[in-house]
Amino acid sequence: MSNRIDYAKISPEVYKAFGGVYMAVQKSGLPKQLVDLVYLRVSQINGCAYCIDMHSRDLLKSGLAVDKLVLVPVWHDAGEVFSRREQVALAWAETVTRVAETGVPDADYEAAAAEFSDKELADLSYAIGLMNAFNRFGITFRSTPAATAAAAKA
Repeated sequence: MSNRIDYAKISPEVYKAFGGVYMAVQKSGLPKQLVDLVYLRVSQINGCAYCIDMHSRDLLKSGLAVDKLVLVPVWHDAGEVFSRREQVALAWAETVTRVAETGVPDADYEAAAAEFSDKELADLSYAIGLMNAFNRFGITFRSTPAATAAAAKA
């Protein structure tokens, strides 16, 4: 895999605007580890190697157990490994990311709205939308994952 262009360098003003959304989500009051779990799940659905690598590393650095990290793609079947709040956030991330398939059914919205305040749900949705956009940049421009860069140097 090789980068096509460095979109952040070529268009710094727009990249900075996306960075502003990222920072606003970080300051939103949602727990960072919850947001990072959502970022990881969205990236897994979209198949963005760069973002999967980055958010997996972020989660491990934050103290998330490897046992939990490896179960993110199958969180539905992981039982008590994920809290109710995490389960609802991951379900919301999946339905919103797959919007063309799901249409985001009322039942999915109601489940998310029952767990999160209006502000939290809006902020969580911003996070999901942002990661979907970043995934598209990473995939389109072939951003190199840290693990790939490290393997190339070895």
